[in-house]
Amino acid sequence: MASLTKRDDGRWRARYRDAAGKEHARHFDRKVDADRWLSLQKSALLRGEWVDPSLGKMTFQQYAETWRKSQAHHRPSSRAHVESTLRRWAYPTLGNRAIASIRPSDIRAWVATISQSLAPSTVKVAHGIIASIFLAAVDDRRIASSPCQRAGRSGGTYLPRAEPRRVEPLETETVRTLTDAVDRRYRALVVLAAGTGMRQGECLGLTVDRIDFLRRTVTVDRQLINIARQVPTFGPPKTRASNRKIPLPQVVVDALAAHLAEFPVTGNGLLFTIDGEPIRRSSFSYAIWTPALKALRAANAEAAAKRKATDGTNAVVPRGEDPKISFTFHDLRHYYASLLIRHNESVKVVQARLGHATAAETLDTYSHLWPDSDDRTREAVDEVLNLASRQELEPDHDIEGGW
Repeated sequence: MASLTKRDDGRWRARYRDAAGKEHARHFDRKVDADRWLSLQKSALLRGEWVDPSLGKMTFQQYAETWRKSQAHHRPSSRAHVESTLRRWAYPTLGNRAIASIRPSDIRAWVATISQSLAPSTVKVAHGIIASIFLAAVDDRRIASSPCQRAGRSGGTYLPRAEPRRVEPLETETVRTLTDAVDRRYRALVVLAAGTGMRQGECLGLTVDRIDFLRRTVTVDRQLINIARQVPTFGPPKTRASNRKIPLPQVVVDALAAHLAEFPVTGNGLLFTIDGEPIRRSSFSYAIWTPALKALRAANAEAAAKRKATDGTNAVVPRGEDPKISFTFHDLRHYYASLLIRHNESVKVVQARLGHATAAETLDTYSHLWPDSDDRTREAVDEVLNLASRQELEPDHDIEGGW
């Protein structure tokens, strides 16, 4: 039911009833505007796309909190990340706005603001969370369309581009020096990461029952989850593909055996702890990793000074011997991948060992490390084109009369 009537004050009143029988009305100065609005509402009702205007009055923060708490598939770490991202970067700007009032231009302005403080990859993740919330609001019929539109001819949001970082694996000598520089209690941790490619959470969550010394394998089926202001707990690996069994090189077996002999496990079964407690990421940084890097830099600085005293030059030193060198625990994972590639392991093997979800992920990260790819490309083209050229230049021996 819909109607259009002129009021005593000269304005036009357009009204209609929704599918539930509730009446909605608006007033316009011009009949053409009232008629256009009424037609749009009737058309939306017929298509099943009608949105109750009152539902869009809920603030973005109110709806986002409802959405966040309903995401049962989110892991504890993901829930903490989403909560932190919304609280720090979305709510200060968008939180008090009615969700139906937020336009694509508002999202573009928001992206421009947070891009001044965050890396492009972090901006992309934050925008993805916001976009998911608005899509849910569309499904709930609180808004007609999402303001998080893809960039294109009609506008949309352009996200800052992240420059790809080319992986430069550590030198073996650097890994050895780091192993010597780290506290004795955690030397096996460095060897484990460099010799298996396990992620930091997987290494810190390793318990003795996951190691098979007889078959020389380690089972990765969980990791240590670190959430701010909470006690670290066990959780599932990063992806389903991260559930894997990794063969242990003898050097890793020996390092783990020596570690267990010197530092027996406690009741929680963890190989690596601080005062018997699971290692938090913050504790790992200031108590283990930062002191090890300082010791490594000191050793490199001493070596550089000796080199200068010997040859009297300031020649550029290799990256691994740079006194200012800095890298993360994750670089040990890259080092492991580079060893597999250097020894001609296939993409599928590297993918399986690292627990990547797809081979494409492996290639995107490490394709430049596979040896001789440039030479093989040149040889393949030369072989085909040179063969074709020779065939064109050879005389036809079937012509009568020969030469």
